[in-house]
Amino acid sequence: MRIPAAIRASQRSPLLQVVKSAAATIAAWLVAGWVFPSQLPVFAAIAALLVVQPSVNQSLSKALERSIGVIAGVVIAMGLGLLLGSPSWIVLLAIVVAMLVAWIFRASPGTGNQVAISAMLVLALGSSSPEYAFARIIETLIGVAIGIVVNALIVPPVLVAPARHHLGLLGAELAASLDRLADALPHPQPPARMQELMLEARLLRPMKDAADAAIAAGEESLTLNPRRSTHRADLREMRALLERLSPIVTQVIGMTRAYADHYDDSIGEEPAVIAIAEQLRRAGHDVRLAVQIADVAPEPETLTSAIPALTAPLVIRPPSSQHWILIGSLMEDLRRIRGELVDED
Repeated sequence: MRIPAAIRASQRSPLLQVVKSAAATIAAWLVAGWVFPSQLPVFAAIAALLVVQPSVNQSLSKALERSIGVIAGVVIAMGLGLLLGSPSWIVLLAIVVAMLVAWIFRASPGTGNQVAISAMLVLALGSSSPEYAFARIIETLIGVAIGIVVNALIVPPVLVAPARHHLGLLGAELAASLDRLADALPHPQPPARMQELMLEARLLRPMKDAADAAIAAGEESLTLNPRRSTHRADLREMRALLERLSPIVTQVIGMTRAYADHYDDSIGEEPAVIAIAEQLRRAGHDVRLAVQIADVAPEPETLTSAIPALTAPLVIRPPSSQHWILIGSLMEDLRRIRGELVDED
């Protein structure tokens, strides 16, 4: 019997993350147990375990969520305990009230669940006295603080390498797509090859989205990270490159779509087609050059020239009447690609 995918991640968390979570939980248990020796420091341990996240910024967000949830849950439990005493059903009432309070104040799902869990634990494990409630709040804050400190001190992760990897793959595939279209334009193509060109071009969009998500994760990992100064410039350069490549992705998909929609076997006889194909190869060269300059190439490449290949804008003679729509569409998309790659200033 296979384990359902719903309870398994696509990849394991780094072992370092497990070590940090364990260290924070143990430290919170020991410190809170020393401060409040009469109670098991459950709240501190849970807080530390939840606060240790993949980045320091996420840890602070989780710490705020956890702290507000515990304080609200403890206050609700204490109020109900003082009003109704300690019958067994008060635990269920506290859960319902906590969920309603979270809904009224539009709390996030994590905060809302924390309010209900904290109210339940206070009533189930202890008492509703103000002293006990105050101790549990302080205990939670101890766990939160230890979780943040441990996450910040033990090698905070910097997710720059995945961003570089995904952006490099996008650049390489984008250049290859320009070359493939350039190779196809002057020659007759079978229907199967046309479909293949479209499929390959459409793959650029999820690759662009993956690069965008990886760069965003890298930027988020640097927030409040002590190591951010050495990597911030790299991610800024990657973001700038992605902003240059993203419109080209759209243009390449559009050019391939237009070629497939308006194709006929005589298109290669147009004098402009050979010139357009040459410009596409030059654009592919310049995409590779931009990726290499940004130091995100997936593997070392030897370029024929480190000088940009796109020079003066392409000027062509008017095409025949049956091809003017396709030629015009390709020329407009080519103009936009050139605008992204060539610095006219």
